[in-house]
Amino acid sequence: MTSKPFPQPQNAAQQPCKHPRVQIVSRDEDAEFVECLECREVFESSELKDMSIEERTKSEPEEL
Repeated sequence: MTSKPFPQPQNAAQQPCKHPRVQIVSRDEDAEFVECLECREVFESSELKDMSIEERTKSEPEEL
């Protein structure tokens, strides 16, 4: 049995998904995995928190 990659939406190359809606798909002792309901990407929930922090720091003006 071989796995096939999921097809990506055509606008995926234009704008990266910000994963506004996710659902939990798996839990382990020390990890939780979520799936984005928009782009169907699966990743560890801690990565979602990291993405959120990165977005906020990029949008804030730099202090001198």
